[in-house]
Amino acid sequence: MASVKSWVSALRPRTLFLAGATALCGSGIAYSTGKFSIFVFILTILVANVLQLLSNMANDLGDYQQGTDITGERIGPQRTVQSGAISPEEMTKAIKIAIACAIVIGILLVYVALQFMAWQYILLFLGLGLGSIVAAIKYTAGKNPYGYKGLGDIFSFIFFGLVSVVGTYFLHTHAIDFKPWLPAIALGLLTAAVLNLNNMRDIDNDRKSGKITIPVRIGIKNAKIYHALLIIGAFVSLTAYSILYSTHWYQYIYLLSFLIFFKLLINIVKIKENRLLDPYLKYTSMGTFILSVCFCICINL
Repeated sequence: MASVKSWVSALRPRTLFLAGATALCGSGIAYSTGKFSIFVFILTILVANVLQLLSNMANDLGDYQQGTDITGERIGPQRTVQSGAISPEEMTKAIKIAIACAIVIGILLVYVALQFMAWQYILLFLGLGLGSIVAAIKYTAGKNPYGYKGLGDIFSFIFFGLVSVVGTYFLHTHAIDFKPWLPAIALGLLTAAVLNLNNMRDIDNDRKSGKITIPVRIGIKNAKIYHALLIIGAFVSLTAYSILYSTHWYQYIYLLSFLIFFKLLINIVKIKENRLLDPYLKYTSMGTFILSVCFCICINL
C-alpha cells in the first residue's frame, strides 16, 4: 500500500492555489453585483479543487502510460506511478474516487444554483461539468492525450479559466453578461502560464519522450517570450476590466499584485538552466491566488 507521503506527492497540493483562484474570482465578481450564495461559493471551491486533484493524478498515471518519464531525466517532482511508489491499480482507483466526488459535488452544485432555472441551463452545466472531468483526465491519460499535441495551454485556458470564472459567476447571478469575461481571460492566461513553466522546465525530457508541448515546438527562447505575453495579456485584461467597471481609484490597487509576476518574469528570462524553473510554478500559482484575493477585495470596496 502506498504511503501518505507518496499520495501527497501525487496530489501536488501546491497546485490548489490555482484552482481556488478561478472559483474565487468568479464569486468575487458575482458579489460585486449583489448576487452571492455562500453555498454556491463553497461548492465551486470544492469542485474546482477536486478537478485539480483529479487532473494531477491522471497526469501522473498518463505520463507512466505514455512512457514520458522513462528517460530518467525528469527535473520536476518524480512521478509516483513511474517510480513504483503507487501502483497503476491504486492510482486508477483513486482517479475513479475523484471522478465520483466531482460528479456528486457537481450535481449538488447545479441543483443548489439552478434548481429554479430552465432545464436547458441545467443540461448545459452538467455538460460543462462532464467536459471538465474529461479535460482533466485526457491531458496525458488515455489514447491520444491532448497534452502530447501542444494543446494543453488551450484546454487549460478554456476549462480552468473561462469555464471556471464565467461559470461560477453565472451560478451565483443567473446572468449572462460581459462582466466576468475579462477576469476570466486573465485567469485563463495565468493558468496557461503555469503550465508553460512546467513545460519549459521539462522541455528536454519531453522532447526525448515525444511529448510535443509548446516549448518543444517553439524552443525555450520563444517559450519565454510566449510566457511574457501571457503575463502581459493578463495584466491588460484586468486593467481593461477596472477601466470599464471601477468607480474609485482604490479599486485599482489590486493591480500592484502584478509586481509579483513581473519580478518572477525577469528572473525566468534570466534563468539558463531549465531545472531552476521548478519553484516558479509554485510562485506563479500562489501569485495568481494572491491576485485573485486582492482583486475580489478591491472590486467590492
